[in-house]
Amino acid sequence: MAVVVVESPAKAKTINKYLGPGYTVLASYGHVRDLPPKDGSVDTEHDFEMSWEVASDSRKHLKAISDALKLDNELILATDPDREGEAISWHLTEALAKSRALKKDTPVRRVVFNAITKSAVTEAMKNPRDVDMPLVHAYLARRALDYLVGFNLSPVLWRKLPGSKSAGRVQSVCLRLIVEREMEIEAFRAQEYWTVSAALGTPRGQDFTAKLVSLAGKKLDKFDIATSEAAELAVQAVRSRDLAVTSVEAKPASRNPSAPFMTSTLQQEASRKFGMGAKHCMSTAQRLYEAGHITYMRTDGIDMAPEAVMAARDVIKDRYGAEYVPKSPRMYKNKAKNAQEAHECIRPTDMAVSPDKLKISDTDQRKLYDLIWKRTIAGQMEAARLERTTVEIGSKDGQVGLRATGQVVLFDGFLKVYEEGRDDVIDDDDKRLPQMAAGDAMVKHNVTPEQHFTQPPPRYTEATLVKRMEELGIGRPSTYASIVTTIQDRGYVTKDKNRLIAQDKGRLVTIFLVNYFGRYLEYDFTAELEGQLDDVSSGDRDYKDVLARFWRDFSAAIAETSELRITEVLEKIDEVLAPHLYPPREDGTDPRACPKCGAGRLNLKTARSGGAFIGCNNYPDCRYTRPLAGEDEGNAELSGDGKLLGHDNGDPISLRTGRFGPYVQRGEATKEDPKPPRASLPKGWEVDSIDLDRALMLLSLPRPIGPHPEDGELIEAGIGRYGPFVKHGKKYANLPEVDEVFTIGMNRAVEVLASKPIRGGAAAAEPLKELGAHPDGGDLAVMKGRYGPYVKWDKVNATLPKDMAPEDITLEQAIELVNAKAATKGKKKPAAKKPAAKKPAAKKPAAKKKPAAKPAK
Repeated sequence: MAVVVVESPAKAKTINKYLGPGYTVLASYGHVRDLPPKDGSVDTEHDFEMSWEVASDSRKHLKAISDALKLDNELILATDPDREGEAISWHLTEALAKSRALKKDTPVRRVVFNAITKSAVTEAMKNPRDVDMPLVHAYLARRALDYLVGFNLSPVLWRKLPGSKSAGRVQSVCLRLIVEREMEIEAFRAQEYWTVSAALGTPRGQDFTAKLVSLAGKKLDKFDIATSEAAELAVQAVRSRDLAVTSVEAKPASRNPSAPFMTSTLQQEASRKFGMGAKHCMSTAQRLYEAGHITYMRTDGIDMAPEAVMAARDVIKDRYGAEYVPKSPRMYKNKAKNAQEAHECIRPTDMAVSPDKLKISDTDQRKLYDLIWKRTIAGQMEAARLERTTVEIGSKDGQVGLRATGQVVLFDGFLKVYEEGRDDVIDDDDKRLPQMAAGDAMVKHNVTPEQHFTQPPPRYTEATLVKRMEELGIGRPSTYASIVTTIQDRGYVTKDKNRLIAQDKGRLVTIFLVNYFGRYLEYDFTAELEGQLDDVSSGDRDYKDVLARFWRDFSAAIAETSELRITEVLEKIDEVLAPHLYPPREDGTDPRACPKCGAGRLNLKTARSGGAFIGCNNYPDCRYTRPLAGEDEGNAELSGDGKLLGHDNGDPISLRTGRFGPYVQRGEATKEDPKPPRASLPKGWEVDSIDLDRALMLLSLPRPIGPHPEDGELIEAGIGRYGPFVKHGKKYANLPEVDEVFTIGMNRAVEVLASKPIRGGAAAAEPLKELGAHPDGGDLAVMKGRYGPYVKWDKVNATLPKDMAPEDITLEQAIELVNAKAATKGKKKPAAKKPAAKKPAAKKPAAKKKPAAKPAK
């Protein structure tokens, strides 16, 4: 009947099951074309014409579709129901038309479905449409913008900021968020404050805790009790007075459920509850979608199909009772600006399939489905009804006032099924208070002061970063996961305990871009551009007008950087980062003065590896360096740069950062020994993992293993520029793991050496016959060659005649062969290595021997 094309083989398998044998369902395996990574792929001189290239992996998939169309002359495009899916359908029709696989009379239809279920698929087949060109134009605009920014801005980074890898339209703005948060943390100065709590008892013998909220008749602000002395005075004021309840206020309250999941909220909640990264979350959701368990997982929408709402209400009534079903269905307003890019929320395709009934063996898929099912069901349940109580307690003279708060859940409602992550969890106000009434005298059990310090803003998790990007209007659902992954892959950001930490590379790239391309890293500018792209997808704006306006100003900004020198860039970054790189010292001395030599000044330097560090400008006389973030705690013992790890035989062992990255060093550089023993950290060894023992292991390399059992020559293990190895004479063999360098024994070393080739070439071949010395010096030998046996004399090789066996050749014949070969090639004979002997006349080549002097093949 027709050829149906989807993106993935998993999706094809599921749809083929629903459509039956009358259809040929094939997968495109994602995009089949892309812009080649070379200059001119987007022609800014000719109305932004774009040159597309079919990926090598995609050619076989396109051929399979082309071959199928020869048998079934009808094409149905059933790619995903979003901008990317529309673009894949457009690329397919363009590529197939170009290869003439699509004929003029070939019907081409586009169908979309939000869930891979039999009813959704069959209904979509009844309602085909054309490819939505406004959505395609929105894709073209985004792809062109990303190309123009990445292809023009990245080379500027490579030239002006060595070690930088790439920049991107949204990627760099996202990185800026992380870098600025890191700088906030570094600039943060903790402020001390105190609170006072009293453990009290009611006349009925029930205990609870109240906090001091007013003192001397004045309401306390957060920092009003700033010292331990002030806290002790407050404690004495409470202890010295009788306390009684002045008022009890109970208010009814309710909590409504959260809206169903869209892409960003699913990523956030999966991160909160499972520590699941955005990329992993989306790939897991993709598998659930392709198996037909959930609706499409890339969406800005939070509305739900009416039939799904009614199904959810039926499940709630059956499982939890009619009292948990609200009188009318809950309706959630779609937050997406563009209705064409908004879809239904992420929900189960069948509400009756609870997590315990789902037949999935994959643990992550089960957890994510459980989360989606509970959130969807809870979203259609009754609100939770609460009673919140506030008790005011004070002294008769009004000098002391305390407060206790609590709540009681009167009806759990949606909380019976699901409660959103930590952002919505009640901490201090969820306790239940004992029964009290105004005038009740309080029994004081204990009054306690507690010291606090203000905390810096927390580093972003993937969840909070996605939430912040969404708040700012940066990026779209399909881009969040790839952006967060890219900045980690580039080495700009690392993740530790689920927190994103800006690295030196990321910090330098951000400062460079903010100073020289500031407009394009502004949050408002990026959000405004996203709005323009949304207008394109709704058909309200021409995408080439968007590109033209952007390129006019962006190309001018690129041109302005052409004359920048690397030193000028580093000086500018050094100036901008100065408050963070050189904080004031406690002794009031110049923070830029070198702490080692005293005469030099500190400034920013970059390493070939792309990292950066602070170094003394008296290099090489002074080799002081330190990381950008300053000295690590506990480095006060250092007499020089780096972190002191300990001592060995009286030598300080330190961890340092140099132009080629981190390394360990024994002792200090002196005039007599300007290069003390050092060892770079091998790949995979984190700086935080280096202690004295590991440093001494590195400094002890190469490690002797023992004499080889065959020739007695020493076998050693070490780490070189190509990684870990074992060495025997001139033969090197790689080891798979760095740690094996420190544990490998003789048997294993001999085995590795025997099974792996020599680095830098093959082993020397054994001669077939050793003939003796040439009169001009040097030994002659018969060797086995690719084109037959030959005589070797120093650098001269002479092929043996076909009628001469290697074992029969004499010394005299060999000398004739190599002398003739040297003369024929026009080369000088090798320099004599010992006094030449008088040549006998018979050793001159005879005429009949000339054929033997032909060059070797």
